[in-house]
Amino acid sequence: MSMHAFDAAIALAPQEAGAWTGATSAAYGNMIGPFGGVTAAQALNAVLQHPELLGEPVAFTANFAAALSDGEFTAHARPARTNRSTQHWVVELRQQGQTMMTATAFTATRRETWGSASESPMPEVPRPGDVPAPNRSGRVEWINRYDMRFIEGGFPAAWDGADHGDSRTRLWVRDQPARPLDFASLTALSDVFFPRIWRRRAKLTPIGTVTMTVYFHASRQQLEAMGTGYLLGQAQAQAFRNGYFDQTAQLWNEAGELLATTHQVVYYKE
Repeated sequence: MSMHAFDAAIALAPQEAGAWTGATSAAYGNMIGPFGGVTAAQALNAVLQHPELLGEPVAFTANFAAALSDGEFTAHARPARTNRSTQHWVVELRQQGQTMMTATAFTATRRETWGSASESPMPEVPRPGDVPAPNRSGRVEWINRYDMRFIEGGFPAAWDGADHGDSRTRLWVRDQPARPLDFASLTALSDVFFPRIWRRRAKLTPIGTVTMTVYFHASRQQLEAMGTGYLLGQAQAQAFRNGYFDQTAQLWNEAGELLATTHQVVYYKE
């Protein structure tokens, strides 16, 4: 069987200790450079492949210093601090001698404790099979790598600059073609929400994600149990001001379990 496009995109070849070579993927091309979600997944994959890894990801933050150019890059990952059950990581993606991304990760061995409670219940929505897939023609390439079924807050029907009053989007989403869920793909899926200012204002405003954090509430076993099912994603901004806005999102599985929450800050200009 051929390799899934996502696995090919995040593949890293080991170099010296703590360093890997990767490359951008045309399959995940964006308007400028690659889709940020797959770049974040590449950085996390450097941690996941590191021989000193302890536990599994609990939190991951990617800071986008610049868009990668098409071609190879180097990923550097090192454990900055290792305790008995937790580990703090520093990651850097470099290209042509320049830093393109810095990232931090927090990993841990998960223990059985009180709590399988969530204060962010999944909203009541139609099932994935009852929501039609959108027409993706004419859009950037990375969108074709995902099966996105918008329940509300899809792409504007007209880019007329109208204020829609809120920026919320709800959709069912999974890799296209379907792929078993893991921490790397969940990281990328956390960034599938188009910029909230486009939803709020319906204008193709130039934007760029500056920083994105993903909090993983699910264990590796929970993700493996997901198989190739859909995730319900919900995203909304909090404020637009002075050239920046933030957006927060939640991702649930079809059983209603909250798998991840994410927050990012996005630059925009007139």
